[in-house]
Amino acid sequence: MTAGAGAIHSFAVQCASAEHRVRYMRRITRAQLCRWGLTALADSAVLVVSELVTNAILYGGGGSVALRVEHRPDELLIEVTDEGQVVPVPRVAEREDESGRGLLLIACVAEAWGVSDDGGTKWCSLALPQTFQGR
Repeated sequence: MTAGAGAIHSFAVQCASAEHRVRYMRRITRAQLCRWGLTALADSAVLVVSELVTNAILYGGGGSVALRVEHRPDELLIEVTDEGQVVPVPRVAEREDESGRGLLLIACVAEAWGVSDDGGTKWCSLALPQTFQGR
């Protein structure tokens, strides 16, 4: 697994668009972050991966889903790419709704988040704990 430009570490994994694969993506993310010594970010990263991968599976056109995580000097970048071109729009879920809070959760834990121009890649950036910045 080679790191992208400016990345200290990175990994990428692709899988079929199936609900049971969300668990796999969460597990591999947590394992890699622990391996990189970024355990403090694991819970937030796993939450983001869970939300983005679930959305990709539900709304991404049914093809494959790709996850890329990069540990950069000042951030952890998480990207999920699917074959759809649906641009997610945050919404306000009603109290009884069982879904509709994913983008709000991402916005709460991420420094920034967004969508590529073609709608295929959704991404977010998590700030590194102060002790890891500039490593």
